[in-house]
Amino acid sequence: MTKRILLIATLIFVFLNGFGNSLEDSIQAGNTFYTQEKFEDAIRVYEYVIEQGYEAPVLYYNLGNAYFKTHKITYSILNYEKALLQDPRNEDIIYNLDLAKSFVVDKIEPVPGFILSEWHHAFVNLFSSDVWAIISISSFLLLLFALSLYLYLRRYGIKKLFFWLSVLFMYITISSFVFSYHHRRLLMNPGTALVLSPSVVVESSPDESGTDLFLIHEGTKLTVKESVGDWTKIRLSDGKEGWVPTESIILI
Repeated sequence: MTKRILLIATLIFVFLNGFGNSLEDSIQAGNTFYTQEKFEDAIRVYEYVIEQGYEAPVLYYNLGNAYFKTHKITYSILNYEKALLQDPRNEDIIYNLDLAKSFVVDKIEPVPGFILSEWHHAFVNLFSSDVWAIISISSFLLLLFALSLYLYLRRYGIKKLFFWLSVLFMYITISSFVFSYHHRRLLMNPGTALVLSPSVVVESSPDESGTDLFLIHEGTKLTVKESVGDWTKIRLSDGKEGWVPTESIILI
């Protein structure tokens, strides 16, 4: 109730100061609060905008910065991760995310994955899903153009050239479409989470009677495997697995 009252008061303040009611104006108001070092007010405005269904990497990035300034490291990492999903090559996001992660207690060495899978993941993350979609559409138009020239030209050498260009553009069209789909799917359901509680004992089974396996701390990133009742099976980047209470983690 207190948070809702504070949010209403903040938004009234925004309106009275001439920022208007649109989401764009609200974002600008949040930015103004941030530059004035009113970080809690900025957080409330940014969160309100996201609750209205508006998402953008810069919005999550600014929200992550505001949480970082208020020493809420886990929530800053959460929003940096969301920003990075939408803009995977943004150096500012990557730098701030690494900085926030340096405050996490657990330092886990990831197990090297299958090399081809790692290459595929890295290549998909070269661009956002929207950029991959633009590449796919552009290459499809070039494919149509190359096919047209292949069909209407008569000289064998030129026809052969445009045939292979058509094959190349078809490959780029299909590949970039698949990459766009995979990146969009990852964006909608990344399958990862952060530890929200100060510390959590990972159990061998989804109940309190399970064997204590190991301890993880707030801010640690993990992969979500499955859920059973109030318990979630998780996997760390070093390969360790176990069960934790669902309420102790927050999905990215």
